Amino acid sequence: MKIMKPMRINVLLVLLWATLLFFGTALAQYEGHGGAPPAQSATAPEQATESAATEEAPTVEIPLEKQEMIGVQTTAATVRALRKTVRTVGRVEYDEQKIATVNTKLEGWIEKLHIDYLGRHVGKGEPLAEVYSPELIATQQEFLNVLKWAGHAQESGGEDINRMLAGDAQALLEAARQRLKLLDINDSQIRKIEVSGTPLRTLTVFSPVSGYVVQKMALQGMKVMPGEKLFDIADLSVMWVMADIYENEIALIKTGQTAAITLGSFPGRQFTAKIDYIYPAISGDTRTAKVRLTIPNPGGELMPQMFASVEIIVPLGNRLAIPDDAVMDTGKRQIVYVDKGGGNFEPREVKLGARAEGFSEVTRGLEAGEKVAISATFLIDSEAQLKGVTPLGESER
Repeated sequence: MKIMKPMRINVLLVLLWATLLFFGTALAQYEGHGGAPPAQSATAPEQATESAATEEAPTVEIPLEKQEMIGVQTTAATVRALRKTVRTVGRVEYDEQKIATVNTKLEGWIEKLHIDYLGRHVGKGEPLAEVYSPELIATQQEFLNVLKWAGHAQESGGEDINRMLAGDAQALLEAARQRLKLLDINDSQIRKIEVSGTPLRTLTVFSPVSGYVVQKMALQGMKVMPGEKLFDIADLSVMWVMADIYENEIALIKTGQTAAITLGSFPGRQFTAKIDYIYPAISGDTRTAKVRLTIPNPGGELMPQMFASVEIIVPLGNRLAIPDDAVMDTGKRQIVYVDKGGGNFEPREVKLGARAEGFSEVTRGLEAGEKVAISATFLIDSEAQLKGVTPLGESER
């Protein structure tokens, strides 16, 4: 045992020496490669941001021979006059401002009906029906009595009291005449009553306008009440076309715009109408708003409830635009491939505005004169996806 202790001490010394030798060698090698590691620079994030900001836009390379093979074509973004054509359908209807309702202000019975079927054309002042009314007889008789009294008062004359009575008689006579007029008895009928000295048995109802009878409630022998509708008469010299405009296009429509109207009843013909009113409500079912167009109808060819096709051309002015085929719409972003020359195409995100006549307005992301691919864009996009080439974000450009 006494011999083993010196041996153990020697082994420990050997291990300690080997450990010191190993760490010394490692330290020398490390110092030979630059010494202690440098402290991290406080400006490293800023340098990385500047590097990203100055980073060139990624491109996908497609050789010219491959472009010819897949049919790549390019065109320049240009400022052009855009026109939006709004196409919709409509329906011909009566001009509500030219519909007149015929009624009486008396209670009575229809003794004679001149208009005995629906759809007949009548002229202004043409007799429609004759109504017997006891109230009308009493009013006429009152007028005749006042008329006789006024005549006697004028004949007596000479004395102040008689002149006063004559003046009162004339006032009562004028009041009685006015009452007859309020019951729709015209001046010629009143003169006839004055000349004949007998009341008219019936009140003749005349048409207030020229047009077609579109509603007929009156029947022979029917009892009528004050204000009860007998006829509706519509003037068809001017018609309305009621068109439906979708919600996303209603902002383009203004009163005074001209529209082209075609009808299946008149193939090859085109009518012109102007928008005179936009109704201030949108249908919850169809998401459309009603637009009213006024169209002349001097020959009476247009009939209510005819279907019509309506086209409204809306000028949008001069705008930077590219063909619709140049845009890859992913749903979230719109991407175009800009021709950078030498077979390189840069994918670039753009913001689009109005679309019209096969062109899309570019509001951001593209300059006038830059060329974009308008054909084989799907193939270019596939190549870019395979190579991991994606457009830079807005903050990176």
